[in-house]
Amino acid sequence: MSLKGTVTKNGERYFVSINPATLEPVGEMKIMDEGDIRQKVDMANKAFAGWSGLTMEQRGEYLVAVKDLIIKNYDDIAEIISKEMGKPRIEACIAETMLVVDLIDYFVKRAEKILADEPIPLHLARGVKSSKMSYRPYGAVAVISPWNYPFSIPMSEIVLALLAGNTVVFKPASDVIFIGKKIEELFNAAGLPEGVFNFVAAPGSAVGKSMIGPGIRKVIFTGSVPVGRQVMEAASKYLIPVVLELGGKDPMVVCRDTNVELAANGAVWGAFMNAGQVCASVERVYVSSEIADEFIKLVVEKTRKLRIGQDTDFNVEMGPMVNEGQLKIVEEHVGDARQKGANVQTGGMRMKELKGFFYPPTVLTNVNHSMKCMTEETFGPLLPIMVFKDEKEAIEFANDTVYGLTASVWTKDRERGEAIARQINAGTVTVNEHAYTYGLPETPWGGIKDSGIGRTHSKIGLMEMVVPYHINVDHFPDSMSRRPWFFPYSREKYDLFKNLTSAFGTGAAAKIKNLTNAGKLLLNSKSRKKIF
Repeated sequence: MSLKGTVTKNGERYFVSINPATLEPVGEMKIMDEGDIRQKVDMANKAFAGWSGLTMEQRGEYLVAVKDLIIKNYDDIAEIISKEMGKPRIEACIAETMLVVDLIDYFVKRAEKILADEPIPLHLARGVKSSKMSYRPYGAVAVISPWNYPFSIPMSEIVLALLAGNTVVFKPASDVIFIGKKIEELFNAAGLPEGVFNFVAAPGSAVGKSMIGPGIRKVIFTGSVPVGRQVMEAASKYLIPVVLELGGKDPMVVCRDTNVELAANGAVWGAFMNAGQVCASVERVYVSSEIADEFIKLVVEKTRKLRIGQDTDFNVEMGPMVNEGQLKIVEEHVGDARQKGANVQTGGMRMKELKGFFYPPTVLTNVNHSMKCMTEETFGPLLPIMVFKDEKEAIEFANDTVYGLTASVWTKDRERGEAIARQINAGTVTVNEHAYTYGLPETPWGGIKDSGIGRTHSKIGLMEMVVPYHINVDHFPDSMSRRPWFFPYSREKYDLFKNLTSAFGTGAAAKIKNLTNAGKLLLNSKSRKKIF
């Protein structure tokens, strides 16, 4: 039981979960088969009518109960997150539990207003027609979540889906299966009706075969680009819409006028929080040649002071990597960079003195875009730093990627920082901060290019959970049995619409003339009869 994986007992398969810091077992959980998964989807569909039929206020009461249970069980949740995933409990608080509590509180108070019917001002048809948008839930929504933020990522999506009136089928990553189980316990304890929330313990290979298919109306997936493509392909067979939040290779641009101390602190935190296992980590730094030496010196000094190990007494800044496979990717990227001429300023070798999957925070210099550490997502504690001559070059470097999730610009001139931010191709660009906006329920989260499709969080994220319906009402007098565009056609109808069309593309005098001609056709009893 030293490695995460599966075991077979009495003909049944079980997930094996371990603590990545100690390699000690967390537990085993039976893997659901195809029939079990389809049953969960069926339950979600059966529960949909009743759940969507509740008022927004009634659904919100259940979610407030979940929020209260999170607060009540705060320490237990932080403990299982740290134990199974490896991150320090402080990070479990900052980026997991606190985030979800705030998000529930924010949207329970605002979702009804956001999803209220929305009138559409009409132009040509004003006075004779009226339109409005109505928003309704999809049905059963599949939420497929990753291991790096095993509580906040799925909970953020589950909460918005449920609040909007959908039911949920939830599959967590197998590396963090017991954190997924803890989420199920919270919803069960909150008393949700049967079938509204459904937990699936299954490997990723089961998703396309059993989960994404008839009965699922939308898929929300967070994970790697290759798996995201597989999810999209599986969903396309049934024309199921998707939201894909995928990888990133997030740049940090450090301008010559920046507060160097602040930028160095931001780089170290942005690169090594959660052991760098963040889609929005600082994965590459571009620093102005005018301050490069000072910046690199500070970054290396601060990195060397980080305490690495298992969180036992809130006494570490960085825990282990989640599994052996992820650690090997970091080793591969460091080895490739070394071979191509990069300099290792600190770190660079697996911490064999520690029992778990520990890799030290590593800083590389003399890097370039021929190296994997600058072009491929590392998803580990690796910080490559490259020097630029001017801001134009920095922007070109930042945009030289297939990804586009987040980025950051660091400068004392905030106006200039925003101007640079507008030139970087990413879903979110922050000035003098990095990655933190996932913690704001008001702001959208998602990327462009290979970083994904759609958005979570914010009003846009809530709108991803509903189908827009357009309703149009006619206001012609009841006595009129035809509309001008109905059969039969006539020369008079042609002239009417020709004059109306011309009125929209002409100057004031010509517009009056064309509208006058249209009015004459409508007032003339003979032509009016042929029009209506």
